[in-house]
Amino acid sequence: MTGGLAVRGSLWLGAVNLVSKSSQVVVTLVLAALLTEGQLGLVALAVALVNLGQVVQSIGVYDVISRTEHDPRRMAGTVLVMSVGAGALLAVVLASAAGPITALLGSPEAEPLVRLAALSLPFSAAGGVQMGLMHRDLDFRRRMLPDAGGAVLGAVVTVVLALRDTGPAALVVGLLCTAVAQPVLGVLAGGGVRPGWHPAAAAEALRWISVVGPAAVVAALVVNVDYLAIGHVLGPEAVGVYSLAYRIAWVPYVMVAVVLGAVAFPLCARLVRAGERDGITAVMDRFTRAVLVVTGGLYLAVALLGDRVVVLGARWEAAAAPLVLLSGYGLGISVLHIWYQAVKATGHAVLYLVLEVTHLVLVVVALVVATGHGVTAVAGAQLAVAWVVVPLTWFHLRRLGVAPAVGGAAARVAVAALVGAVPAVLLDRFGVFGPADSPVGALAEGAVLLLGYGVGTLLAHRAALDELRGGLR
Repeated sequence: MTGGLAVRGSLWLGAVNLVSKSSQVVVTLVLAALLTEGQLGLVALAVALVNLGQVVQSIGVYDVISRTEHDPRRMAGTVLVMSVGAGALLAVVLASAAGPITALLGSPEAEPLVRLAALSLPFSAAGGVQMGLMHRDLDFRRRMLPDAGGAVLGAVVTVVLALRDTGPAALVVGLLCTAVAQPVLGVLAGGGVRPGWHPAAAAEALRWISVVGPAAVVAALVVNVDYLAIGHVLGPEAVGVYSLAYRIAWVPYVMVAVVLGAVAFPLCARLVRAGERDGITAVMDRFTRAVLVVTGGLYLAVALLGDRVVVLGARWEAAAAPLVLLSGYGLGISVLHIWYQAVKATGHAVLYLVLEVTHLVLVVVALVVATGHGVTAVAGAQLAVAWVVVPLTWFHLRRLGVAPAVGGAAARVAVAALVGAVPAVLLDRFGVFGPADSPVGALAEGAVLLLGYGVGTLLAHRAALDELRGGLR
């Protein structure tokens, strides 16, 4: 039963993410074609600041909806009041402080973009609470309209405005449209939450916030502090180059790891509530294997095709080396994202905070050393730190008794990667795929690589595929 729920939930959420994130990929490609490095850098800084605001407004409470033993609708109503209130306050603060903040980051031209983007915070808070309730019930089918629909609407607005030479504001307006549409479409999909205030639910949420809230903020800093450091030291043009590489490398993470993590957490929380803690190890085994296999193949393709980023324009050549390094970083944080769900679901919120703080401290130290040497050094710093934290986190999972077995799965993924990479690299060396800026050549090389990886995966993971088919029945 649990396996079937996990598979069906993953497939539905995967379909939602396929639509929503595909629209974001289209936006990235359009903006890369139409904006300069500096303009894309201004957008990236504005979005990074708003992303931090979104995490602060959520203060880690969406997860408590999945794990509460109180009435989940009462909890959701209470969380709605807390989160939307925090979002409105943050919108005012961020809009008011946009000038000094963007000046500190060396990009004062981003001030109006930050002010406009800040307006999205209360709306994204309301949408987040709706998603939290859907996650508890593993009802990811209802996410299609608010999540995918809102993303597609925002993408269409962004592309239309970009084609009309609106410049960096195009993405920010699209972001605002997505945020406003999401809770509205959520209500139409039957996922509306009625605001309310229930002291017992508020007390539980506040206990959760006291630890998981800071951890969530730290986690957001981990994935955004590099933008802020590059902007301060190297300027918006460097942010633009790094942003393009990061956006491409971010796609497998959000398409796969975030999807699987969104299923893993409520699943683990359900096992804890049912007193079936031993089942968490099996869940971690399956989800870790899945994230290694799927993101491993995607990141292999991204890394080997990194030099073909010039398909988007010769000015993006400098993004190729960071893109290769960020592919390894993306694989690392994908694994960490899955493992953190077990840490949180088992009630070890303090450990989650400690792990995230450790990651942030290591990243900040690495950035102090690396940022002055350019965006490739920053990408290398992120890669190194992520793979220091991976074994550290696995060690703590073992202490909790829920550590997955990773050696065999990692070895099989490596074998599949060789099966995919060798023919693609050889054909490329012989010039079969043409110059680096050939779109047809990029598609052909990617197809050969993924086909080979798929064949290698079928041969190496027969047992796992049989398990997946069993879960679908």
